[in-house]
Amino acid sequence: MPLYEYQCKKCGHRFERIQSFAAEDVKECPVCHGEVERLISTPARPQFKGSGFYSTDYSSKPAASSSAPAEASAAPAAKTESAPAPAAAPSTPAKSD
Repeated sequence: MPLYEYQCKKCGHRFERIQSFAAEDVKECPVCHGEVERLISTPARPQFKGSGFYSTDYSSKPAASSSAPAEASAAPAAKTESAPAPAAAPSTPAKSD
């Protein structure tokens, strides 16, 4: 239901009423019982508060665009392959004569 804003012509009191579209306008000020007029106001904008409104809130993995350049530049420097250790030659006992 829409929220309508009214202002009294006699005392200047401003107030709001939630009314259906089919309801009649308020005719009387609740303070001084003078005549009121309905004001034209801008529609309310939605306010997104709390979690769940950003793409990062439901992401199961980190954002690819922000972490990809950092990983790409660090990967070649950090990646080092070690050569397999040479196999030890079998030792032969020295012959003593």
